[in-house]
Amino acid sequence: MSVIKKIDIHAHATAFPESFPPHWITNQRMLSGPELLEIYDRLDIEMGLLLPISAVEGNCSNMSSEATKHVADANPDRFVWFCGVDPRTGMHAPDGDLSWFLQHYKKLGARGVGELTANLYADDPLVDNLFGHCAALDMPVTIHISPKLRYNYGIVDEIGLPRLEKMLKKHPALKILGHSQPFWAEMSADLQDVLEQRNGYPQGKVTPGRLVELMREYGNLYCDLSAGSGMNALRRDPEHAARFIEEFSDRILYGCDICAAGNTHQYEFDAFLKKMLADGMISAENYAKIVRNNAIELLKLDLEKA
Repeated sequence: MSVIKKIDIHAHATAFPESFPPHWITNQRMLSGPELLEIYDRLDIEMGLLLPISAVEGNCSNMSSEATKHVADANPDRFVWFCGVDPRTGMHAPDGDLSWFLQHYKKLGARGVGELTANLYADDPLVDNLFGHCAALDMPVTIHISPKLRYNYGIVDEIGLPRLEKMLKKHPALKILGHSQPFWAEMSADLQDVLEQRNGYPQGKVTPGRLVELMREYGNLYCDLSAGSGMNALRRDPEHAARFIEEFSDRILYGCDICAAGNTHQYEFDAFLKKMLADGMISAENYAKIVRNNAIELLKLDLEKA
């Protein structure tokens, strides 16, 4: 089987590496576009979806739509981009006309919206308003979920993700890409309402949980496999991961979420997926869907499928 060139559904890159602040814990900064492409070449990644972080709650520093477009434009054969429209943009009102901003960025080439990191409830009227406008303009949204208010970045939901379900039901035309620890922790039904579990990396065999139920109920929910959270959700129970992929292969997308040169999860996850393929746990067809073909469809990319 020839090497399939992958598409990374979750990427970040700074346009200003010389002035981007390092993380206060790791002391590592966000990668530049050329630095990210060096990693892509090692992982056989053809293209990445660059996501700005426009909310003030964003980790370390904000990354604007304009700067993200700048990085993408410098390497148009390797990057596409989403725009970042915060739900509080403009009038800071639940009836604000966010289409003014969304249409502007869509005309410039934005394929969707995200990473949505505003620390508001997932069904807050402001978030609801943004989702409605995104649905009307056929712009998918990548969300980061936080387990509670004023804890960290991300829209907030309780265990079981009831607020996310409310939005999935209200906006059936909106494609939502779920991401982060509290999203992927819902893979198993034995999840406890404990901060360390919801915002961590639960271990052990999986009993199909709330995430599986939501995927079955709502065809507009997609899974962003990036970061340690997506990797952990599959790697903790490879047998369940194989069944999950088989059932939802059309709505699962490969991603990295590489935020610093010291990150290694992207190599570990690449090796894990390839081993599942080599061991016959996932089919070649579904592997191709996850790492390439689903992204081509979702983002309407002018690329050939594997």
